[in-house]
Amino acid sequence: MSILLDFCEGTMPFYEDFSRVYDQVMDQELYDQWLDFTERHLPFNSEVGQATHDVTESSAQSKSIFELACGSGALSVRLAQKGYQVFGLDISEEMLTLANQKAHDTGVKVELVAGDMRDLSGIGQFDAVTCYSDSICYMADLSEVQQIFKEVASVLLAGGVFIFDVHSTHQIDDVFPGTSYHENEEDFAFLWDSFEGDVGHSIVHELTFFVKDSDGKFIRKDEVHQERTYPIDEYLSALSKYFTEVKVYADFTDSAPNDESYRWFFVCTK
Repeated sequence: MSILLDFCEGTMPFYEDFSRVYDQVMDQELYDQWLDFTERHLPFNSEVGQATHDVTESSAQSKSIFELACGSGALSVRLAQKGYQVFGLDISEEMLTLANQKAHDTGVKVELVAGDMRDLSGIGQFDAVTCYSDSICYMADLSEVQQIFKEVASVLLAGGVFIFDVHSTHQIDDVFPGTSYHENEEDFAFLWDSFEGDVGHSIVHELTFFVKDSDGKFIRKDEVHQERTYPIDEYLSALSKYFTEVKVYADFTDSAPNDESYRWFFVCTK
């Protein structure tokens, strides 16, 4: 069984140990869903809601996509395979090493850079920016979230889009607390337990890894990850300072969120 464990480039200690088993525990089908959602909402692709896209490889090659918190590069590589110019940023050099190897193995070009998405100065300009796997939920407070919005707007070309997802308040408040997931494989074991956080709409994930080293010994590592989300109207208020239009969807669909939605998607036009 594979499960999505949220990765974010703002997390301490930056998934140092998890990077070694990351792709083994991630649900790879989720990357296909992120890819599909992205392509449906790129302004230079076909109309939203169509099952297929008439963008050609030659037209895609003229468009640049910047993936924040790119992790091991699974989505970046998929986008590059579609013909886009892809740039990926992550704070973990170990993750970027995995991403670079993945791009090499699949024969595509992805420009990778180590950095913090709260400071995108000197990065360049892009037609689209993405930030998935609820990476923004790892920011300490709403001011840090707004700083990311400001930075993204500064690197987006006029008319470009910023597409990101976050956990819904329902997911954080009602679904995650008390969650316990364990996975055992030949070369690693992974334990994940979630508890209600100290502030509203927050969650604490306690992770324990047992990873086999080159000598065949299992090394234990414990990490604590904290996530936080906000009501939709607070995200919209923060985004309104930098984007002319914002649309909100739910759970990889083109439908509006409801009380049972677990993941919110924002499509923001500069």
